[in-house]
Amino acid sequence: MWPTRPGETVGAVRAFVLIALGTALMALSAKVSLPLPYVPMTLQTLVVLMIGAAYGWRLGSATMIAYLAEGALGLPVFAGPLGGIAPLIGPTAGYLFGFIAAAFVTGWLAERGWDRSVVLLFAAMAVGHIVILAAGFGWLAFGLGLGAAKAWQVGIVPFIAASLVKNALGAALMPAARRIVDRRG
Repeated sequence: MWPTRPGETVGAVRAFVLIALGTALMALSAKVSLPLPYVPMTLQTLVVLMIGAAYGWRLGSATMIAYLAEGALGLPVFAGPLGGIAPLIGPTAGYLFGFIAAAFVTGWLAERGWDRSVVLLFAAMAVGHIVILAAGFGWLAFGLGLGAAKAWQVGIVPFIAASLVKNALGAALMPAARRIVDRRG
């Protein structure tokens, strides 16, 4: 699918296409949403972690930065019909900015071979989920002033079971996706 000759132009075009594809997947995953009182439950964390594992830490982090920039510019890429600055300073802010760090960490671990085993990939994605949840918790508790007990109740507890399911799904899907791509290449 990609030209085989290495070069800066080919690399830049490839990166641009992958970032565009990644931000589109992020926008779609945001629309699969279960509204909760403060922060909706979406498929975004699954996609963040899969992008990190598939793209690596550099391109994965760049994709999340591009996604947040698209939202900040007003494109309706966040959960619900939202775009603009409000989600980046409201209750979802910590989680959204945590996406960058989670893609970084998951991508970094994947580049060190954690993506070659379902068990290790599950662990790498668990670390990514912990990063996202910690960023969300910190913002809810201290940025918005909800306090630790309330932030735990509304920002962590509802997401624990879903995070485990998403980790299992992502760890199972990544090797299958790699096999499909390897067959085509």
